[in-house]
Amino acid sequence: MAVSDEGRMHTIRRAVAADVHTIRAIVNAAYSIYLPRMGNPPGPMLDDYGALVTAGHVSVLEADGAIAGAIVLLPQDGYLLLDNVAVAPGDQGRGLGRVLITFAEQETLRLGLPEVRLYTHVVMTENQALYARLGFEETHRGVQDGYERVFMRKRLTTPS
Repeated sequence: MAVSDEGRMHTIRRAVAADVHTIRAIVNAAYSIYLPRMGNPPGPMLDDYGALVTAGHVSVLEADGAIAGAIVLLPQDGYLLLDNVAVAPGDQGRGLGRVLITFAEQETLRLGLPEVRLYTHVVMTENQALYARLGFEETHRGVQDGYERVFMRKRLTTPS
């Protein structure tokens, strides 16, 4: 899928095995800023990207001929879980995270699902604010897999 930001064209495509090393590097770089606040690695830093790519759950955004971001989408019963979105630090601030989230919304509709859900750690307040600006609403907070998380959703409507 071709997407545009600031007049530049980018491509979002399904990740392949050769992308796993780059995906892991982007995720680790993007999430490492939270290590001092959390005291332990954020969940996305621990994920098995080889298995996720093999299962077809990861897509990458290519910008200027290189992978600049990745997104993990997990279809669930009645919604699509946006499990992880990461943009390489050198590419942050260009709107690529928003492009990936829009892609998640489009995939949700393509799958015929009514909403996209996500969660973030309670100390990732910047992410919570971004998601709220993009129309996500907080549904609840709780501990999951040892992490204090904020759960959010965005209900989508199919175009008429």
